[in-house]
Amino acid sequence: MKCVRCRDDAWVEVRRHNASYCGDHFIQFFHDQVRRAISHDKMFSKSDQILVAVSGGKDSLALWDVLLEEGYDADGLYIDLGIGDYSSRSRDYSEQFAAAHGRTLHISDMQQSFGVSVPLIAEQTRRAPCSGCGLAKRYLFNREAAERGYAVVATGHNLDDEAATLLGNVLHWQTGYLARQAPVLEAEDAGLVRKVKPLYRLSEHETAAYAVIRGIEYVVEECPNAVGAKSILHKEALNLLEQASPGTKQAFLLGFLDKARAQFAANDPHELRPCIECEQPTTTERCAFCRLIAETRDPKPRVARRYGKTRRGGDRRKIRAGDTATAGAVTAGVGEAEPPNSDDSPSPV
Repeated sequence: MKCVRCRDDAWVEVRRHNASYCGDHFIQFFHDQVRRAISHDKMFSKSDQILVAVSGGKDSLALWDVLLEEGYDADGLYIDLGIGDYSSRSRDYSEQFAAAHGRTLHISDMQQSFGVSVPLIAEQTRRAPCSGCGLAKRYLFNREAAERGYAVVATGHNLDDEAATLLGNVLHWQTGYLARQAPVLEAEDAGLVRKVKPLYRLSEHETAAYAVIRGIEYVVEECPNAVGAKSILHKEALNLLEQASPGTKQAFLLGFLDKARAQFAANDPHELRPCIECEQPTTTERCAFCRLIAETRDPKPRVARRYGKTRRGGDRRKIRAGDTATAGAVTAGVGEAEPPNSDDSPSPV
């Protein structure tokens, strides 16, 4: 396998482009894709101060690295979610990168600021850990950027992440999420900072290859809370399609952005107002994050569910929605599918 540009031995294969690259030319390809995303979607300029949301993983550190190499004024934000040793290692890698590049890394510690952690939120609210985690990070990305005067927040969402999110939203027809799935979410006067995803044209494999070639050290293991997340299933399904037909993920995502997203956005009117508690922008009187923190500190009492008997004397708890032999005995609320939640996925940043 030879590099398509110099004919030296190739290090990285990019099947959807029918191309392979040596180390140096792959780095050029990576930069080209990021520059194309920034230019095509008018994400930011060299005069903007950029806050990169970093997690210590390959995607966010690769993003921070390429933006610095391109000459952008980019600092980092690490949110300590209190996920035991995983958070400690992730924070260490983020701090090491910032120190090596002479850049500022802001730290937002949930335990210190709010007295809660992601594991505690999941335990007290009985939400999927990734759901509470995603909500908290989106809130803190915006608040920290606004309070520190940054014009834009950049996250490390790659092609795999965006295609998997799109698949989940389409499967459940989450029209509100479809309206807001885009490489750029513009700033709004109510206090929303612009959010951008410069890596959306690059795959997870490619961001990993970039990090390795550039010598970026990052936390390799997945977040322990990611086990069982729906997004993992969606990624596996898309990987099968990509293997059989290279370019499927790119065609799916870019086709949606080009041909469908605007129609969903046009039918998604919303009005932002300050949260009555924290004054951050929200569409409701009290923002979702403040409600989440309140519920974590003062959880609702667990109510034991009462079950009756079937006509045959069986316990309704043993009846599954997919059991055709007893489907007629299933009553409302028993055996129902878990409601879809697009937040039920690990964040790549």
